Amino acid sequence: MKKMLLFIVFFSLQVFPAVAQNWDINTLHKVNSWDGKLVRNYNKFISKSEPYVAVGVPVAMAVAAWIKDDRELLKDAVYVGTSVASTFIVTYGMKYTFDRRRPYERYPDRVHPYSYEDSPSFPSGHTSTAFALATSLSIKYPKWYVIAPSALWACSVGVSRMNEGVHYPSDVLAGAAIGAGCAVANIYINKWLNRWLFGR
Repeated sequence: MKKMLLFIVFFSLQVFPAVAQNWDINTLHKVNSWDGKLVRNYNKFISKSEPYVAVGVPVAMAVAAWIKDDRELLKDAVYVGTSVASTFIVTYGMKYTFDRRRPYERYPDRVHPYSYEDSPSFPSGHTSTAFALATSLSIKYPKWYVIAPSALWACSVGVSRMNEGVHYPSDVLAGAAIGAGCAVANIYINKWLNRWLFGR
């Protein structure tokens, strides 16, 4: 029985990584192959929009709060902004810890890069900050007209990064989990931050 269990564990450790890697590159190859003009332009636009939206939304919220002298909106802006910022820090720390090569570098015969990146591949930074923004906005404003477009945009960012050929599906899934996780964890961090900044 013990030998059988050891065999199963050993077999799983050998087979699962290979299966996961095959799924990763095969899925990426399919998404990267979507090359219709409309699809390509949409994905390029969505991919390029991420840093502007992820930074622009909390900044716009903070400016609006300052103009209107709205303390609650300012608290929301701080929460959303720190969710995005903390996600960025965690993601880039992980990138250089794992140091995974970009898919177009490792599989030049299967992946066509529509853009090039200097940083390592895992996890996807664009996806993580997009999901941090979408999750934090959805937590603060749990209305369908906030949740639906922000979730659609964040998911589109993840797909666009694969279509661009710069990320594996596993990079994107990890980025989504990190972004959403940081936004949830930041609820508790911001309770402390609000007491420190606003006295309550």
